[in-house]
Amino acid sequence: MPPHAPSRDAEENHPSRGIRAPRRSGGGVIHENSRHTGRFTVIGNHLAQHAELSLLAIGLAVHIQSLPGGALVDIRTLAARFPEGKTRIATALRELEAHGYLRRTRERTGTGRVVTRTVSCNQPGRSGDPDGPSAPKPQARRPARRQNEPPRRALPDVPQPAYPAPDLLRSAVEVLAGLHRADPRLLLSATDVEHLAPGVAAWLERDLSPSAVRHALADRLPVPLYRPAAFLAHRLAAQLPPVPPFSALPPPDVVRHPLRNCDACDHAFRGPEPGRCRACTAKTPEPHPSG
Repeated sequence: MPPHAPSRDAEENHPSRGIRAPRRSGGGVIHENSRHTGRFTVIGNHLAQHAELSLLAIGLAVHIQSLPGGALVDIRTLAARFPEGKTRIATALRELEAHGYLRRTRERTGTGRVVTRTVSCNQPGRSGDPDGPSAPKPQARRPARRQNEPPRRALPDVPQPAYPAPDLLRSAVEVLAGLHRADPRLLLSATDVEHLAPGVAAWLERDLSPSAVRHALADRLPVPLYRPAAFLAHRLAAQLPPVPPFSALPPPDVVRHPLRNCDACDHAFRGPEPGRCRACTAKTPEPHPSG
């Protein structure tokens, strides 16, 4: 966990104090603080001044921590609330997961439906949760090689996700584990899945659904297929989709013209070109047609 950023002293935080002059020459920020008496959220400097989180991730964490319990914080709901789009919001959520500010787990309800449970942590590592960032991560054990067995050829490198969140890697493992249903030759070992999972996660974080990734990996396999895991590693790297473009908000329909002075009455008006205001234009008689 990154060290907590130093907070301002008590005198600066006190609401009864006026605006203090900056301690150094220059144009630094001056805080004008008032005490909150309702509808406020306490945010730690370890989040607000985090050295590794992006600005979007910090803002998203502040928004989530300000919500009441039970509020929806899935990607679709957040994308409908903010203009950043699903891709950037998903990336920010994975940042928060990687640094312990979010935990997302899949649980099956009594009706058999699988839901995602999200836990927001205002102080990562303080809740005593074994899945927190302070807990040691279990290392997957590779099967021991038998005696006199020839060394196995290394698999090609696969793309790596920007933020390997546990939930993202879990979805990648599920995709790989189900490939044999599309083709029995794609029955992979645990070692192969461990190597290929980051590559599948890199595809998933680019707004591809698990079914789309599964189809891209299992479609048009060569015959014969000697090394399925090596072929999948090559396909993951060679056919990696591009990052989806950022969808900006459409420009407003209303055009705001600049202020101009009327040539007749000198009053200000808005218009695309200089000239007379609407009132003076209405008063001006139309010229008679020449006889």
